Amino acid sequence: MNKSDCIFCKIAAGKIKTEKIADTDNFIVINDANPIAEGHCLIISKNHYENVLDLPTTLGIELLDLTKKQSARLIKEHKAEGINLVQNNFKAAGQIVKHYHLHIIPRKMGDNVKLG
Repeated sequence: MNKSDCIFCKIAAGKIKTEKIADTDNFIVINDANPIAEGHCLIISKNHYENVLDLPTTLGIELLDLTKKQSARLIKEHKAEGINLVQNNFKAAGQIVKHYHLHIIPRKMGDNVKLG
């Protein structure tokens, strides 16, 4: 995929307008366009990395910190009882958009949310 055709590159660059929930040096957080639970959001890298294997290790602390902050926000705002972190790598694992992104899905007991 050419980076100029990548929807997440366009979102990160502001070429496609969307509400940013959070914005750090290397990542943005947006609501998922097709949420499977209320509050389902995505952490997207600002630079184009196809998957976790391409993501520089040096971004790990920033990514973990942002993941923890957004997870805590979802637990509070949506009264979630749990959180799923979903990150698919390569087509065989269900990756559709070839740009690093992490799903944060707030969960409640008996919510009937199906993953996969």
